[in-house]
Amino acid sequence: MGEPNRSRLLDYTQGASATPAPPEPRRSSLLDLAEASPVVRTGAAGRPGPKAGVPAYETAVFVPAHPRYVDTAYSDGRPVRVPFIAYELFGRPGDAAGYVAYAFTTLEKLVDALGDAQPWVATSIGPLAEGVGEQGATVLLDPRLAPGRRNWEPAELAAYARETR
Repeated sequence: MGEPNRSRLLDYTQGASATPAPPEPRRSSLLDLAEASPVVRTGAAGRPGPKAGVPAYETAVFVPAHPRYVDTAYSDGRPVRVPFIAYELFGRPGDAAGYVAYAFTTLEKLVDALGDAQPWVATSIGPLAEGVGEQGATVLLDPRLAPGRRNWEPAELAAYARETR
């Protein structure tokens, strides 16, 4: 059967052993294929990828949002409260009609723009744009807002939390 298995720890305590070194790992042929093909970036459902300057579909953003609840009942009549997240929509800057969802590339930018009491969620910009697009809104990435604008004050946030319990 050959030699019994021997702990590699013994090599360090008793000096070098006669055990041969393990062979170098073989390079995966999958790497060869990946390097031979140019990278083609596509969006969801095989659509072309983003244009220059447009963030990738999966780019993480921080969005003003807060929990909402719907009181309903199970099919057997028992009451249940179903939670969901509501993105906050804002009027378009300037004189343009419609609404926008603000999206920030960092949490610090969100806090600087809307204050530290602003509730938020982290999401991907692609699903956000699709979701608000269904409501006729668009996404405004890293908007420049007037200094001192606060959407939520700490007392309002505390009152909302008490109300939704």
